[in-house]
Amino acid sequence: MPSSVLLEVPALADFNKAWAELTDWLSRLDREIKSQRVIVGDLDDINDMIIKQKAILQDLEQRRPQLDELITAAQNLKNKTSNQEARTIITDRIEKIQSQWDEVHGHLQSRRQQLHEMLKDSSQWLEAKQEAEQVLEQAKAKLESWKEISYTVEALKKQNAELKQFSKEIRQWQINVDVANDMALKLLRDYSADDTRKVELMTDNINATWAAINKRIFEREAALESALRMLQQFYLDLEKFLAWLTEAETTANVLQDATHKEKILEDAKTVRELMKQWQELQAEIDAHTDIFHNLDENGQKILRSLEGSEDATLLQRRLDNMNLRWSELRKKSLNIRSHLEASTDQWKRLHLSLQELLAWLQLKEDELKQQAPIGGDIPTVQKQNDIHRTFKRELKTKEPVIRSALETVRIFLAEQPVEGLEKLYPEPRELSPEERAHKVTKLLQRQADEVRTEWDKLNLQSADWQKKIDDALERLQGLQEAMDELDLKLRQAEVFKGSWQPVGDLLIDSLQDHLEKVKVYRAEIVPLKEKVHQVNELAHRFTPDIQLSQYNLSCVEDLNTRWKVLQVAIDERIRQLHEAHRDFGPTSQHFLTTSVQGPWERAISPNKVPYYINHETQTTCWDHPKMTELYQSLADLNNVRFSAYRTAMKLRRLQKALCLDLLSLSAACDALDQHNLKQNDQPMDILQIINCLTTIYDRLEQEHNNLVNVPLCVDMCLNWLLNVYDTGRTGRIRVLSFKTGVVSLCKAHLEDKYRYLFKQVASSTGFCDQRRLGLLLHDSIQIPRQLGEVASFGGSNIEPSVRSCFQFANNKPEIEAALFLDWMRLEPQSMVWLPVLHRVAAAETAKHQAKCNICKECPIIGFRYRSLKHFNYDICQSCFFSGRVAKGHKMHYPMVEYCTPTTSGEDVRDFAKVLKNKFRTKRYFAKHPRMVALKPASSPQLSHDDTHSRIEHYASRLAEMENTNGSYLNDSISPNESIDDEHLLIQHYCQSLNQESPLSQPRSPAQILISLESEERGELERILADLEEENRNLQAEYDRLKQQHDHKGLSPLPSPPEMMPVSPQSPRDAELIAEAKLLRQHKGRLEARMQILEDHNKQLESQLHRLRQLLEQPQADAKVNGTTLSSPSTSLQRSDSSQPMLLRVVGSQTSETMGEDELLSPPQDTSTGLEEVMEQLNNSFPSSRGHNVGSLFHMAGDLGRAMETLVTVMTDDKERA
Repeated sequence: MPSSVLLEVPALADFNKAWAELTDWLSRLDREIKSQRVIVGDLDDINDMIIKQKAILQDLEQRRPQLDELITAAQNLKNKTSNQEARTIITDRIEKIQSQWDEVHGHLQSRRQQLHEMLKDSSQWLEAKQEAEQVLEQAKAKLESWKEISYTVEALKKQNAELKQFSKEIRQWQINVDVANDMALKLLRDYSADDTRKVELMTDNINATWAAINKRIFEREAALESALRMLQQFYLDLEKFLAWLTEAETTANVLQDATHKEKILEDAKTVRELMKQWQELQAEIDAHTDIFHNLDENGQKILRSLEGSEDATLLQRRLDNMNLRWSELRKKSLNIRSHLEASTDQWKRLHLSLQELLAWLQLKEDELKQQAPIGGDIPTVQKQNDIHRTFKRELKTKEPVIRSALETVRIFLAEQPVEGLEKLYPEPRELSPEERAHKVTKLLQRQADEVRTEWDKLNLQSADWQKKIDDALERLQGLQEAMDELDLKLRQAEVFKGSWQPVGDLLIDSLQDHLEKVKVYRAEIVPLKEKVHQVNELAHRFTPDIQLSQYNLSCVEDLNTRWKVLQVAIDERIRQLHEAHRDFGPTSQHFLTTSVQGPWERAISPNKVPYYINHETQTTCWDHPKMTELYQSLADLNNVRFSAYRTAMKLRRLQKALCLDLLSLSAACDALDQHNLKQNDQPMDILQIINCLTTIYDRLEQEHNNLVNVPLCVDMCLNWLLNVYDTGRTGRIRVLSFKTGVVSLCKAHLEDKYRYLFKQVASSTGFCDQRRLGLLLHDSIQIPRQLGEVASFGGSNIEPSVRSCFQFANNKPEIEAALFLDWMRLEPQSMVWLPVLHRVAAAETAKHQAKCNICKECPIIGFRYRSLKHFNYDICQSCFFSGRVAKGHKMHYPMVEYCTPTTSGEDVRDFAKVLKNKFRTKRYFAKHPRMVALKPASSPQLSHDDTHSRIEHYASRLAEMENTNGSYLNDSISPNESIDDEHLLIQHYCQSLNQESPLSQPRSPAQILISLESEERGELERILADLEEENRNLQAEYDRLKQQHDHKGLSPLPSPPEMMPVSPQSPRDAELIAEAKLLRQHKGRLEARMQILEDHNKQLESQLHRLRQLLEQPQADAKVNGTTLSSPSTSLQRSDSSQPMLLRVVGSQTSETMGEDELLSPPQDTSTGLEEVMEQLNNSFPSSRGHNVGSLFHMAGDLGRAMETLVTVMTDDKERA
């Protein structure tokens, strides 16, 4: 509209706006009406569409007042203005919108009328289809009721009459099928714009079934006619064959009589004439062989039909007579030939006959081989079966000939005298008569044996080939049935897939419904996967003995292709629906609205960052309500005293809440590659983050359907990433930050994470400089910073860590992945929270068969902390993290941490360590900080050492700790960095696991002797000096009290051990009673200390006893592993499975070299006792490094004896004092 008109008539602007809105709404409504398609023949779908059309029509009617108001406003404007151009424009627009309104209303009415007509026609078609299907079922039932064709005139006439009646019914039922087809054609013609695939498929199925029924009827009719013709012709052929048989018998009798005349065989001409006549007779017999077999087969069929009747008896007699006469005729023919060939050269005749049989057998064997291989489809195998049946029939026919020939040879060899054989085989003349006879016999016998062997072999091959044919036919039929069933299921699935409308034509509100339907359908076709696997398995079983035909291979390949296409189509459909559901608006994020529930609402800021509105309190916040609850729950972990574990446990709870503990590193990488997130310096906006997270969680939902709520997980993970890397809510984070956050909390091996993160900041050559490493560490430290724990990991300044890494690499300008991994294995301060997180995750399911000495929990779940000061003293992770201790155990005592149940080697290691700590005083533990040996058994990258290397490393670390005065600090850590007590604990662990550093190289057990002589001797002497000093003080106190009593004239006091409590009625004063109580207290302390020493001695004996029981078990292999100690890499190559064997072998040697006399040696005085103790300790540790595991167990036994001697010396010292 021209601006001049708008200036002249200002009210036109509001009119234009209302007109444009109504026009746009009508256009969208018209497009929606035209895009709506229904499944023709589906009454539910049609009714649903009718309801939708009704709702749309109601909405249109509700908008009628708006149209009327617009028309009224236009009329008022026309009345108020005198501008002819404005009046023309208003009139034109009103006419257009009225026309558009009437057009949309007309389309609605027309579509509604069409849907009602479609509903009516579909109902009629369904009724007609149901009637046709009933007819088809009746026809199928009739076909199934057909009996086998009978070969009697009455039965054939009856069956023929039944067939004619059934054909008449079929012609009547044809009307029902035609009606269903006509109705289907009407639906296909009138409603071609809608989805007619259902009608087409059902119509095709009906017509295919009807055609199959008509084919069966035609085949039955042809079979009945053939049976009737055969029945009529059978008796004629039988009479004709019997007439010929009579003539042949006459001819055979004449020939037989002629051959038995005297001296007839001496006339060669006559013999040749008779032989010619016999050959003619034999040719006629061979020509009538098939006729005989057909008559016999057809006669047997007729007999089965006539079973139990007089005609059957008569026919059976005639068939038996025919078979008997046929057999006699063949025998006569063979006898005639034998007699004609009986001459002076009889052995030659038999020789030629056997040669003919061998040639025939060889021919048949070749023929049988030519039948191979087994065909690859049912028609081919059935044809091979028919061919082999004919082959077996020929064998059956030839069997009497072979049997007769073999019998003739046997009789000839048995009855012919030696003189006759000499005449039969006159040459060569230089042979003696006996040699000639033997040679003829041997020749004929050998040929007879060959014929018999070849005949048996041919029969076995024939039977084996028949078995293969039957087996192949059965397997091919099973494969065909499976393929037919799968083909039917796939066709049904493809029909459903064909009914899908384009995603762009779907209504936004129906996207979720379509998505759910497709997901339900995907679950329904899951059994198809098993059927495809079954078909493939059946097809695979044929190889290599049977090669499937190209047709069958094509069918199998086609079925697999269709299944894969169907899966891809379903996945693609779900993906498209997901994308449409997620991205139907440019900035909607609509699918995430379900992540919150009332009274909360998810809203979006202008930069697309989500925030949350609480309608009850009328407040807004950046954090998701569930995230707020999660942060509040993390406050429960603040009572954990060690910051590394506190941070790791918080992150573990966060990891599980975000379901990132289900995400594998490969899945995360696939999602990142799918979204082409390769430029790590590029920023990601909110939609990119959401899309990538949705891909990740969609895959997790498929794998863990009951654990992952995609909208909630996506929203909370987005919330966490923004809290960590976008506190200002700018709506953008770097790709590297996104990868660092997701990969740090995913489920993967620790070193795999290190490698992936290093790869992200490394150059194309695989090297990383300080700036790139600083970026990685900066993004990593943001994770504990968001939890308020950054101060415990060196603060936000990552410069010291970067400097430490490059100092570790000898200040190279760039580092490679191997050096970075070595440095990360040291667990630098800024990254120590990540390996601790992995140990916390691994320890969650660990179950230790031990009881906590504080809270009495048994078994201990999670981390287990074993005291290295007291025997059998364990603490659970709750008590340890909260700092709880039991009576008699101090916080500064050494502990060892276990993430998994302990092994025998670890028990031996801790036992030896407890023994060592028994010699240390309280002042030693007060002076040295407590160190918890963290056993990283849960780390997938670390393998268990064998017993030998474990004890060696343990002894080496003890010696190194003493030589360095307990300092395990890494030189690579800057001295300016502040380290609290729990961080120092982690540092100690890092150093103790660093098998590459010089401090952790294995050293000889003899060095333990050096530390004991230099340090423990002084500690033991100080213990004895303290005890002697205390004893002298007690003795002086006792003497002073005794002098006071003597000065007052009282009765002398008994010795302290014999003092009895004084009666309250005694006249002694209160001072004396107090002094007596003091003495008793001193005595009690002495007795308590003695009892502690005795208890320790008993515990030591119990440990040694259990160790001996373990070592003295029977050993299958008594060979001791005498390998000399080597580097840690050598020890790491040994398998854990060797540990029990090594323990048993060493135990057997220890039990032989250690007797009870050595354990029960009498105690000596104080000075000599100490000297002997130290001498035993010196002798316990050999100076050579070449000893094997057995020497270490001898050391354990010697330490036990030394401890017992020490306890005895100390106890005797107290008693004498």
